[in-house]
Amino acid sequence: MRSVTGFKMLVHDRSSTAGAVLGVVAIVFLVGQQLSVFFGLLSYMSVLVDHSGAEAWITSKNLENADATGEIPMRYLDRIAGIRDVEWAEPIILGGGSFRKPNGQFETVRLVGLRRPRLAGGPWAFIEGSNADLIDPEGITVDRIDLPNLGSPNVGDVTEINGRRVRLAAITDKARGFAGTLVFASFETARDISAVPSGRCSAILVKFGAGVDKETGVEQLRLLFPAAEVTLTPELSAKTRGFYLANTGIGGSFGFSTVIGTLVGVVIITLTLYASVINRAGDFAVLRALGARKWDIFVLVLSQAVAIGVIGIFLGFVLLALLLNGTRGSPIPSYMPALVPPIHAAATMCFCLAGSILAMRKALQAEPASVFH
Repeated sequence: MRSVTGFKMLVHDRSSTAGAVLGVVAIVFLVGQQLSVFFGLLSYMSVLVDHSGAEAWITSKNLENADATGEIPMRYLDRIAGIRDVEWAEPIILGGGSFRKPNGQFETVRLVGLRRPRLAGGPWAFIEGSNADLIDPEGITVDRIDLPNLGSPNVGDVTEINGRRVRLAAITDKARGFAGTLVFASFETARDISAVPSGRCSAILVKFGAGVDKETGVEQLRLLFPAAEVTLTPELSAKTRGFYLANTGIGGSFGFSTVIGTLVGVVIITLTLYASVINRAGDFAVLRALGARKWDIFVLVLSQAVAIGVIGIFLGFVLLALLLNGTRGSPIPSYMPALVPPIHAAATMCFCLAGSILAMRKALQAEPASVFH
């Protein structure tokens, strides 16, 4: 009954309620948008590692990030073949090149070479073509969002990378990199373009057999290859993200703006709910004059905060969903992990309740006699 009374008060005082709801909506949307861009950039930083399909990477020693690999011997593959716990191991080449655009200009690209027929570490989504197109020695893939940067070539168009003839055989979807435009090609083609010596590769991707403890498998590989770096995929992903956050300014500038935006949101939501309670002090005095206890006022104020929070959070997430859907497939990085919205909603509700509790003292001090002044 007290909750129903509180809701009726919100409906009656429409202007004050609308202001409080809009304040919550704005902060939920703006903080959510900032977080989606931040997590979108994080996903680009380690995109190759996260979608490699491998459980461990063998790379050169003291690797700082997955995009700055050195070279390791291909003969490692022969030694890995004798390990029973390994299901498969595949080499990969990570190099660079200059992509010749139709107008004769050049664009720097990040080349990824995959060994046939498994093509481990290759592209994971397509809108035209498939991984099978990389079996063609001249075939390459480009992400659809990066096509304008390369002169908007069409499937089947022939061009050059570092003077080597290639053909756009497939177009990927969301296979974008942080360090540059990703171009996938066959292992031999990437080796030729990047001038990697015969018998060398950038890294070896390892997949352990079913039921094999990954930590144990990695330790076994470390003992076998003391001159190389053996890293679990999640660890390499975290290391790569940490490197870019610390060395590109994103961690400082964007991380700082995200924190500031969140703090501002906390303050605004708290003050909005605080003001909402203060503005209804007269209503609480009337209820006290009608016989309401302090506990009744306490429950009523909290129920109003919950109602405003629920409505504001719902509308804010509706707008955020429309934004994320509208920017899907655009150059704007936007990604929201499944765990973030519930945490965002719960934190927003806590701040709504905190603002109301801060003003609770004023509400509970409302004198019944004040309605007769």
